Amino acid sequence: MQALTREVLLDRAKALFADGTVDRAYGWKRGEFDYDVTPGLFRSVEEMEKEFVFDDFCGANFSKYLVEETRKGEGKILVFLKPCDTYSFNQLLTEHRFDREKVYAVGIPCEGMADVTKLKAEAAEGIRSITAEKEGFVVHTLYDGDKTVPRTEGLSERCLVCKSKKHVAYDELLGEDGEVADSARFDEVARLEAMNADERFAFWQRELSRCIRCNACRDVCPACTCETCVFNNPNSGVESKAPVTSFEEQMFHIIRAFHVAGRCTDCGECSRVCPQHIPLHLLNRKFIKDINAFYGEYQAGAEVGSRAPLVNYTTADLEPGEAVQRGNEHA
Repeated sequence: MQALTREVLLDRAKALFADGTVDRAYGWKRGEFDYDVTPGLFRSVEEMEKEFVFDDFCGANFSKYLVEETRKGEGKILVFLKPCDTYSFNQLLTEHRFDREKVYAVGIPCEGMADVTKLKAEAAEGIRSITAEKEGFVVHTLYDGDKTVPRTEGLSERCLVCKSKKHVAYDELLGEDGEVADSARFDEVARLEAMNADERFAFWQRELSRCIRCNACRDVCPACTCETCVFNNPNSGVESKAPVTSFEEQMFHIIRAFHVAGRCTDCGECSRVCPQHIPLHLLNRKFIKDINAFYGEYQAGAEVGSRAPLVNYTTADLEPGEAVQRGNEHA
């Protein structure tokens, strides 16, 4: 379970409402099932007492929600941020996407969130509920009894290769802060790079062919905050429609990956919300890995105001030919 309990977060929220620091709060609330946790905006302590939850299924990152919400009213919004969320928070501030003065950020530690898809796969004949325990998760099935999944096997991939337990932004911190991790998050990218061109093409053809163009990845992505997306432009020819060719299904995700290159914080929200379970984060990680190799290590959102290598000219920048050569070496 998480180091902090629902009661600790709820008590702090009550105090901030009571002293007038905030007049609303972003938090998690239960969906149709106990493991179906969804983001929620709470406008009173009473609402939070009734619906607010905090457990191992609270994976949603609230940073992007602040873009729209800070435009409404003058009061402050309470937002709970896990370490990985704070990188998105900072990146959005760097891009001047929300009003920092209208947000009260409370940092909370995180030891990893569950991957509900993995856990539901244990219930071939149906599922009643999922219980998070210290050593793992218990999947309560309809017909096949209870199945216990070790914690390391039930966590989200992004949590298993977490880049940092350290918060890079907050107004106050509940619990202890962690450190930047020596992450293995590029291992899967390296595995794909080791494939030949035909194998890589087949991998992505297989994955992207499942896309149903629901736009969930775009809508949840903290780096996708354009006022009008090209894929909502009726004059673009690709307005929010199911792909009719293999080129179209690839184009959407490839364009999106280029769009967020150098700005993606690797929060993993795109893959978390994908109903087809496409590992979209791997496209973004490939860009991150190459940018690190070409320009030196850079972590988007690590500090407010930092300029990504792709928009920050230096005399040490690679010449185009050298970039292509290094790219071929990493391919």
